[in-house]
Amino acid sequence: MAAEHSPVDPAERDPKPATAATRYRQAEVRAALPLDDRGSFDNARRGFIASIDPVTIRHRERGHPVYDLSGLGFLDGEAPDTVNPSLWRQAQLNALHHGLFEVVPGIWQVRSFDIANMTLVKGDTGWIIIDPLTSAESSAAALDLAQRHLGTRPVSAVIITHSHADHYAGALGVIDAAAAREGRIPVIAPAGFVQAALSENILAGNVMSRRATYMYGNLLPPGPRAFVGTGLGAALSMGSTGFVGANDFIQASGETRCVDGVEIEFQLTPDTEAPAEMVFFFPQFRALCMSEITSHHQHNLYTPRGAQVRDALAWSAQIQESIDRFGTRLDVQFASHHWPTWGRADAIDYLERQRDLYKFIHDQSLRLANHGYTMDEIAEQLTLPPELAQDFAARGYYGTLNHGAKAVYVKYLGHFDGHPANLHPHPPVARAERYLECMGGADAVVTMAARSFKAGDYRWVAELLNHVVMAEPQHAAARALLADALEQLGYQAESASWRNFYLCGALELRCGMPESSVTRIPPETLDNMPLAEFCKALAVRLNADRASGLHLRINLAFGDLGGWLLEVKRSVLHVFPDRSADNARATLRITSRDFKHLFAGAVTAIELGGAGRLAIEGDASALAQLAGLFDRFERRFPIVTPRPAIASGP
Repeated sequence: MAAEHSPVDPAERDPKPATAATRYRQAEVRAALPLDDRGSFDNARRGFIASIDPVTIRHRERGHPVYDLSGLGFLDGEAPDTVNPSLWRQAQLNALHHGLFEVVPGIWQVRSFDIANMTLVKGDTGWIIIDPLTSAESSAAALDLAQRHLGTRPVSAVIITHSHADHYAGALGVIDAAAAREGRIPVIAPAGFVQAALSENILAGNVMSRRATYMYGNLLPPGPRAFVGTGLGAALSMGSTGFVGANDFIQASGETRCVDGVEIEFQLTPDTEAPAEMVFFFPQFRALCMSEITSHHQHNLYTPRGAQVRDALAWSAQIQESIDRFGTRLDVQFASHHWPTWGRADAIDYLERQRDLYKFIHDQSLRLANHGYTMDEIAEQLTLPPELAQDFAARGYYGTLNHGAKAVYVKYLGHFDGHPANLHPHPPVARAERYLECMGGADAVVTMAARSFKAGDYRWVAELLNHVVMAEPQHAAARALLADALEQLGYQAESASWRNFYLCGALELRCGMPESSVTRIPPETLDNMPLAEFCKALAVRLNADRASGLHLRINLAFGDLGGWLLEVKRSVLHVFPDRSADNARATLRITSRDFKHLFAGAVTAIELGGAGRLAIEGDASALAQLAGLFDRFERRFPIVTPRPAIASGP
């Protein structure tokens, strides 16, 4: 980590023990929940066949670990005071139950080789793979484990349940892109999958990835004062990712497929946990795959890494539709995370509780909103009814009731609470400078915050000292005390996402920004990314100040796609298919693949020209001018300290 951003004294950088206030909070949790209920542990162990020891998966080229559970052995014990005991239970369930499991004869899962599960269904000739994880290394390791214990079979199909990267980005570990592109292996996905996946992971990918480093605790070492899990799974794989386009899309609920001799009935569940998602039923196995619509925790209606707000009412309704469609026929329900639920009665009870969880959050948040309560007021007073609060599958290990209620408010009413004072507030740094002036300066605020810290009011400490750090980021005492407050909030958090955010913030305040580099789209993703989707991402990178007053037209003569027109006007980039302009400044003769790699920074115009893969007709300087209009995004930018101004010049 960069020393120039690390004003905290080295003696202040180590994690601190739990305070008395935190120990008291943990004791309250122990008293409130039936933590001695071991039913989930029985289900998490059921059907175990084998795993690898240690669970360390290495990068396929560079050899470093991309997924490693070897440091989480400390979870096999009682919860320490530095971890919420309810979260500790969930972390044990995820991290200590890994490997190959039988769901029913003919269906197996590899769990905790990534944040998600990879499911294998035995077809007539090969494996039908459901959700090939986040990285190629993890999915390849999962397939290898299954092959060694169940027999070697080819992959005959891939089913991608939805548009989140932990369910498709590891596809190249089990199939090659050409097989999918040429249709030799069916890759089945819900309607809208391509657009939803690329919109989330490319258009907003850089900021989302940076926030995800906090949410998933990627920078935290494993330990009882640091990383214990993600709630959704044991950990997130950090290996090789790619994008493989689907070649068979489910367009409507009720569609069926016979995939390698296995009958499957599909139900689309759009705009629920993901913009494009589906669940499906295997009649011959009497098994229902609920994708990520249900899991053994309360899910996110808004995810702290950043994504579109999810529709809690639609989510609840889709679970009910699954019950109506498949409930009388199922013997087991399994999903893309966590462990299955066996037995029709238990499965239906579980589905109904998940249904009611999201409808409760929706209905009660809007009830309070209609009384005039604001987003923050609703989130502060809403509590689950006892029947759900005592159900571990409704606890906020990943999502939380607090930001779930806020998500419902924003879904219907937006972030503005109706108070005119909040229409146009100052941005963080300007606001912080004014607060400090009113409160007598940074040192005075730190003194106030220290008193609140002793009283255990860590939320208020964080709010106070955030102003100091935003206005005076080098104030060592403020950074140190803010880090201490965030740390105690992390220790108390039941949500792994909240814990990781708090502890990553504390780490960055103490030790500075991690090393950074320019974000690049992986080559495998570029190759399988439709050109229209790439052009959307390119438009997001256009620096409006650099393009101010410019009107630039370039014809794109693609050898594989025909003629397209690129135009920059009014500081907006458009790329029009099947169009050209007689007055264009230049014409580029290039393939669509090379165009994507050129503007993604993977290859230079000189390299392409030298290889005979780029020809420019007209004003050759137009290409250089165009290339100079785009920003490069840094992977790591400040979160708990002020952001630098964006350069507008070339």
